[in-house]
Amino acid sequence: MPKRVNAVDLDRHLSQRNGFYSYKRRVPLAIGELDERYPTIRLALGTRDLGEARAKRDAHERADDLLWASLSEGGDQLLAEARYKSAVARATALGFTYRHLSSILLEESGADILSRLRALQDTKPSSPQEAAILGGLSQPPVSLRRAFDIYVEEIVADEIIGKSEGQRGMWLRTKKRAVTTFEEVCGEKNLLAITREDALKFYNWWREKIAPKSKAKPTHSASSGNRDIGNLRVLYDRYCQHVGMDGFKNPFNGLSFAEKLKKSRPPFPTDWIISKIFKPGALATLNEEARAIVLMIAETGCRPSEIANLTAGQIFLGDAVPHIQIEPRMDPDDPREIKTGSSIRAVPLVGVALDVMKKFPQGFSRYKDKETHMSNTLNKYFRENGLFPTAKHVIYSLRHSFEDRMKVAGFDTELRMMLMGHMIDRPKYGAGGTLEWKHREMIKIALPFDSSIV
Repeated sequence: MPKRVNAVDLDRHLSQRNGFYSYKRRVPLAIGELDERYPTIRLALGTRDLGEARAKRDAHERADDLLWASLSEGGDQLLAEARYKSAVARATALGFTYRHLSSILLEESGADILSRLRALQDTKPSSPQEAAILGGLSQPPVSLRRAFDIYVEEIVADEIIGKSEGQRGMWLRTKKRAVTTFEEVCGEKNLLAITREDALKFYNWWREKIAPKSKAKPTHSASSGNRDIGNLRVLYDRYCQHVGMDGFKNPFNGLSFAEKLKKSRPPFPTDWIISKIFKPGALATLNEEARAIVLMIAETGCRPSEIANLTAGQIFLGDAVPHIQIEPRMDPDDPREIKTGSSIRAVPLVGVALDVMKKFPQGFSRYKDKETHMSNTLNKYFRENGLFPTAKHVIYSLRHSFEDRMKVAGFDTELRMMLMGHMIDRPKYGAGGTLEWKHREMIKIALPFDSSIV
């Protein structure tokens, strides 16, 4: 049965007098000396409507929670940040957009300023409400590194909750690298003190690595520079939005490098896969899980990371059509994102792929959430054992080979896109074809193999 909401909890911190609601809340004893409103906060909400009173109560409650949490933790920086956040939240509760006093005088109309002054009639001098209405607190200076911590812990916490430990680690390293590199080039800076000149210095540092003025060869690609600059641009924008600031021009706006079209990795010829990679003994000295993953990629066209992270719940050997299900893991104790929504798909098991999954019905624990290590292992083995047709080939080329085999066999375009996990650029109708249909088609391109290679 659904949990019943206690009416007292629903109307917490609300009191009523002469039909009007007030926000009434005790200040925690532990921080009584730090909050001048101790022992009890009493604030008129100016409404007889219970729903409106609850909404205003929620905003004041959030503002006080932010303030008290930081007062408990201590530290000048945390305290300044919490007081500012509390003022922003409280201004919203009172029906205003928080702005510093200087911005109010410069940007707001006479009518808007008069509205703020009228609201002051119901507040006490030097109270948190007065500071919120009149913009009495300046945005505290925050270092770029501290802003990044807030970005991770507060701003995008909900966006990264579905990532696995390995995915979070990779995401964090990529984002943090931009901050670290910027500090190496421009020195430690407060976020809002970063100037256009600083951003251009960083841009030119990257330009010298991407397109050096001398005859030296480039050491980095345009995408590397764009990634760092883009991450700083997003950090700046999102932080300012988070703390309720407007009017700041992002110093990283408009800075980017032209990226040339990347050449697609060449596919393995089908004959090469059969005669070289599937040759008995060719993969014999490769550990058995890595060997199994190679065979799976070749026969299903799945991304290496999709195969490496299969779990027992995604492997259906007992169904009428044995298959694997590529999908995100929603387990809060073991989450994992996948590349895109279009990547969610069922892939029938045919040929060597079926034998592989019968041998590994629980998945590949050695490489779960360690796809970079897996990729490095496989690419190194293939190079050292002459299993790449050219220096341009990589393990991922097996996926391109699968797509080529489907084209040669005359597969329907949308079937190819479904099996590859590519986006179909049209409205979706129906279920996308049955597993039986996909299975019949995939049997046509199944590769011959000797069972000893599994």
